[in-house]
Amino acid sequence: MQFSEILGQVHIKSHLTTSANLGRIPHAQLFVGPEGSGTLPMAIAYAQYILCNNQGGENTGLNESCNLKFQKISHPDLHFVYPTVTTDEVKKSPKSIDFIADWRKFIAQNPYGGLFDWYSLLGVQNKQGEIRVDDAQEILKSLALKSYEGGYKIMIIWMADKLNIAASNKLLKLLEEPPEKTVFILISQNEEDIIQTIRSRCQILHFNGLSETVIAQALVEREQVESKKALTIAHQAQGNYNKALHLLQDNNQEHPFDLWFVTWVRAAFKAKGNAAAIQDLILWSEQIAGLGRETQKKFLEFCIEMFRQALLLNYEAKALVYIEPNVDKFKLENFAPFVTGNNINDIFKELSDAMYHIERNGNAKIILTDLSIKLTRLIHKK
Repeated sequence: MQFSEILGQVHIKSHLTTSANLGRIPHAQLFVGPEGSGTLPMAIAYAQYILCNNQGGENTGLNESCNLKFQKISHPDLHFVYPTVTTDEVKKSPKSIDFIADWRKFIAQNPYGGLFDWYSLLGVQNKQGEIRVDDAQEILKSLALKSYEGGYKIMIIWMADKLNIAASNKLLKLLEEPPEKTVFILISQNEEDIIQTIRSRCQILHFNGLSETVIAQALVEREQVESKKALTIAHQAQGNYNKALHLLQDNNQEHPFDLWFVTWVRAAFKAKGNAAAIQDLILWSEQIAGLGRETQKKFLEFCIEMFRQALLLNYEAKALVYIEPNVDKFKLENFAPFVTGNNINDIFKELSDAMYHIERNGNAKIILTDLSIKLTRLIHKK
């Protein structure tokens, strides 16, 4: 992965290459950015730039064999840690090294992929991934050894906000006093979810979402998409290249969020003054509760965005609307009048609370049924 392959983020590329060329390489950096902004590929490109001595220019000089190792994500001085779960193959104490083949496949398929894509590859079902103290112990072991090629050792911790407390505490001393020529690159979408003592030891770089122009150009050049369609997808992606690829591939077939949403709000409308319709909401809750927790959380995020888009339409900010639900006889314009300033805050709060409780292993059926009954009242609120 080279800087020339990274979409946008020109100022961050310039900062990283300039500091590396001057020999000012921080021992710990935290890359913070939304999904699809390129934090992971940027970290890999930065690692390649350092380990392959590419300061004279990428793919020049005597570094071809080193660059080849990076193409296969197999450089011996590049280490990764990422959230994991128990699976049929790894039944207890899962560590990142146990899933290295899956991780290389994940990066090869789409380095802009998000946490949901990684969990889908692992087949997490109802489990939730985290970075455990066993991984922290592996980090200590790996970095205690000399580098294979006599230069830097680089540790990339992807989704560092998934470090549990025990793992975080184990890493604190190492981050404060790392071995010589050791570089940590932490990656996160939620900076505030990382404990303050770790954040304070890192130089923080903030990534912005990608521009529509950059995404559209990448779709045209890399995916051979017709330019008009590429612009439409880029607008809907909202700065997230991973989302743009999913929209292009129409990956909604496995998880038809828009259909689930429409079914839900239609049942909520019918339920007012119609006790029999409550049964439809209970059946809907059972259906969604049967999905994995990560899918449930992703769907509730989608619901929040749908209500936000409806509010924008209601307030005549059509230029900001980018979601186009593909459900028979449902138009966002017709739904929009029911989402107003009088109920939007309450709707957002209930959806956010439901996500919070699901993330903490609450009973999904009870949480979603409660949310559905509350929606029947909120959606008719004047």
